Amino acid sequence: MPYGFINTCLQSLVTEKFGEETWEKLKASADVQDAFMTYTVYDDVVTTRLVQEACRLLGVSTEAILKLFGEHFFKFCKMSGYDRMLRTLGGDLPEFIENLDALHSYLALSYQEMNAPSFRVERGADGRMLLHYYSDRSGLCHIVPGIIEAVAKDFFDIEVTMDIVHMNREEERTGKKEHVVFLVVQKSHRHMRTAKPNRLQDSQDFRRDQEVLGLLSFLRMKEKYVSVSVCPVKKSPWEVVRSIVMFGKGQPTNTVVPVYPERLWIEPKTFCKAFPFHIVFDESLRVKQAGVNIQKYVPGLQTQKIPLDEYFSIVHPQVAFNIFSICKFINSQFVLKARREKMPEAWKSQPALKLRGQMIWMESVRCMAYVCSPKLRSLQELEQRRMHLSDIAPHDTTRDLILLNQQRLAEIELSNQLERKKEELRVLSRHLAIEKKKTETLLYAMLPEHVANQLKDGKKVAAGEFKTCTILFSDVVTFTNICAACQPIQIVTMLNSMYSKFDRLTSVHEVYKVETIGDAYMVVGGVPVPVGSHAQRVANFALGMRIAAAEVMNPVTGEPIQIRVGIHTGPVLAGVVGDKMPRYCLFGDTVNTASRMESHGLPKKVHLSPTAYRALQNRGFDMVERGEIEVKGKGRMTTYFLLRNLRASDDEILGRPRGLGASPWGSAGLAPARGLPSSSTPSLSGAAAAGASVRS
Repeated sequence: MPYGFINTCLQSLVTEKFGEETWEKLKASADVQDAFMTYTVYDDVVTTRLVQEACRLLGVSTEAILKLFGEHFFKFCKMSGYDRMLRTLGGDLPEFIENLDALHSYLALSYQEMNAPSFRVERGADGRMLLHYYSDRSGLCHIVPGIIEAVAKDFFDIEVTMDIVHMNREEERTGKKEHVVFLVVQKSHRHMRTAKPNRLQDSQDFRRDQEVLGLLSFLRMKEKYVSVSVCPVKKSPWEVVRSIVMFGKGQPTNTVVPVYPERLWIEPKTFCKAFPFHIVFDESLRVKQAGVNIQKYVPGLQTQKIPLDEYFSIVHPQVAFNIFSICKFINSQFVLKARREKMPEAWKSQPALKLRGQMIWMESVRCMAYVCSPKLRSLQELEQRRMHLSDIAPHDTTRDLILLNQQRLAEIELSNQLERKKEELRVLSRHLAIEKKKTETLLYAMLPEHVANQLKDGKKVAAGEFKTCTILFSDVVTFTNICAACQPIQIVTMLNSMYSKFDRLTSVHEVYKVETIGDAYMVVGGVPVPVGSHAQRVANFALGMRIAAAEVMNPVTGEPIQIRVGIHTGPVLAGVVGDKMPRYCLFGDTVNTASRMESHGLPKKVHLSPTAYRALQNRGFDMVERGEIEVKGKGRMTTYFLLRNLRASDDEILGRPRGLGASPWGSAGLAPARGLPSSSTPSLSGAAAAGASVRS
């Protein structure tokens, strides 16, 4: 059955047994869609590909996967609402299997594209049985043991083993590609007898007592029957039985032999009207008798002794059209289809008539009676064949079946619509999640993640004080002259190239990008997440900036641009200001001092304040004293230049992979602190109004 129900069951099996991640891998490797709709028909290739990929991914054989699928399929059918229907198929396992074809015939009313396998049972005298399995799909026979063993254990509390004793490519049937014969053997319950001897002995004693009582009751009833039968008044057999029952105040046993009339009390004409759809044919398939309505829709049957196989073909079971094959599958439900070429010319445009019913062999006349009804699923099919409900016998349940199935088909259509809407919502939800991810990425590029999450929740973000952090400012030397001599697009291209390199370095060294104003670039270490190595991180970032800037060309001179960098360490206040475009701002004298370090710096130099110098001492950095200088607003200060990191190469500073496991922190002897922004969030923007005002 190539319906989504099967693929959904396979998805349920993999998810339940091996986990959701395994299903995602299986779905990706098999290149199938995300979800399956129950009543939608899918190509067999999809299911086959899923099974093959499952075997490869899990490293198990196809036989093991199919048997496991069979067990789960039975469980899945029970959970899907077919539990009661399955339980009523038979009182024992053989009866259950014999009625599977009838169940498939019923399900075909709803699943119109269903192409189900077929089953036949041969019972042996020793309790064993042979199960014949026929299918259009090759290689799926190993599903059957999984299903049958699960049914035997769940419904009939027995354990069976199934072994393949024969497999061929069609001998008995036409159309089915695979015929497999299973030997079904019930396992011994010897261990149960040893475990509970008393209860079993009691049960055997009770059964023996019941048999004795039944025998005595039968003997008493026989005596009563003999005494009544010698009565001189002649009574009918039914009166005799009634006398026995009333005399003994009991009930007739199951061994009562039915009584048949000496002749059939119905004339042929009335019989053909009462059963408007029936056919009687002999061993050579010559029609002897047919119902009145079947003659109406297949006019050729009005002529007696015509070959039945000239007017009909067998659709199910797919066997050869001869008495031998029909007798072999006589317990199956037979579906016959009228041959279109034998229909009147005006009828050839309408769908061919299909009949569904039971074959009954009449040994005394050596003829086969086919008691049938039109195979119709809905009122639409009834109209297409130009038939009416009145054409079907009042006692025929086909009338009720058509009306009930019409409602069932309407429910299926509603279910299909709901599943399609559900699938559309799932796709929209996935797209929404992708867009939400993009929005969050953009938001986190403007504000720290924890600050952005608080604002999304409608909360106020409280300002925070950071006792120590390291702030960096940088600008482009002679930027004003470059702007005056170039086109705006050239300036934008140059800054974009430079800032893209700087932004990547923020991820490498895990520092927080505050903002850019023109050619000025501002970052901070230790904010918004405090970290002890903030000074080393900012210093490594500054060294990387200097190297990266050398790769960006001055559009005026064609030579590498030059930048100045200033670093200062100290306390700051941080918080979100504004409602229209909220910004994460840094306030305090540390911002001013860091800006002064940049403005009083030299081209291609990293200028350090005294506090920044002390934070980097004994950390593996090569620094040199600049001397005492006059700093605007600060007076005389002894400042320093950062030359290089003695423990890290340029490639490590730039975050370029030297080899497996290379890290810019490895040679420097530093490790990223927990809680810092991850590399997937390359930069976050804020504002430094104080720093901007100082620079002006």
